[in-house]
Amino acid sequence: MRLRLANVLLLLALFFPAVQAAPQAGSGEQASDLRFNVDTTLVVIPVIVTDQLNRFVLGLSKKDFHLFEDGVEQTITHFSSEDAPLSVGLVFDTSGSMSDKLRTSRQAAFRFLTTLNAQDEVFLIEFNDRAELAAGFTNRTEEIQDKLTAVQPGGLTAMLDAAQLALGEMKKARNPRKAILIISDGGDNNSRYRAAEVESLVRQADVQMYAMGIFEPSFLTGSSTEEISGPRLLSQIAEQTGGRAFSASDPRDLPNVAVRIGIELRNQYVLAYSPKNQKRDGTYRRVEIKVSKPAGVPDIKVHWRLGYYAASK
Repeated sequence: MRLRLANVLLLLALFFPAVQAAPQAGSGEQASDLRFNVDTTLVVIPVIVTDQLNRFVLGLSKKDFHLFEDGVEQTITHFSSEDAPLSVGLVFDTSGSMSDKLRTSRQAAFRFLTTLNAQDEVFLIEFNDRAELAAGFTNRTEEIQDKLTAVQPGGLTAMLDAAQLALGEMKKARNPRKAILIISDGGDNNSRYRAAEVESLVRQADVQMYAMGIFEPSFLTGSSTEEISGPRLLSQIAEQTGGRAFSASDPRDLPNVAVRIGIELRNQYVLAYSPKNQKRDGTYRRVEIKVSKPAGVPDIKVHWRLGYYAASK
């Protein structure tokens, strides 16, 4: 079942009230349409602004944002605070370590799917010993639900392979806004790909990555180095892309965390610019966002995609 935007905003009001910045002159520019022709040099940066209580700060305008690439301020050519369509990859852990968490993890995935709109599309990757595409891009969320309902846990955990497969599948996305959600307990013990390889792929991809799960304490005996470092790796990968990793201490909290992620994806500012540095040298360019603090908000937190690789010749 899908919720329309009105339902999502209702959930937002119930669970995570937003902070509405004071209206400003010229705020009509907020309605800029994101359905532009994507140029090879156009860089898209989703931005999340919250207050100290993690409530979304809404109502900001283009002039409230300053964007820098490698220390040089850029001209923001496209700006939107509207709820544009999403292309989402759902990456679901079905390994044996998820046995006790499968029911609530499945419920979390179902809750996340309810935050999608009719214009959104989603694919499903399941992983245990190996990663496989269970369902390609579709706007029929019931198809994804049917696949998840049939899941049975077992085997080892190839989480990095699943992330690599998801990044490859995301190249087929038809929407400019893209996100990958990994639902896992974080431990990897069977991937062919190494962490450094996946981190490099993430830096090259125009995709936000989110992760959520129940992560076991690192002092548990019998855990490999990869399994212990898994949650930290998920957090690092997510941060690079402007996404986040959420850890739930109680499995029953997972569905609410999933809703939080879905609502966050629907309450972002999206900035785009053509870099002043037009060199096609394949180098990594660091991005920094500065936001003017709106009146009446004591403090703000800003999350954004930290950088990208320039095109190469």
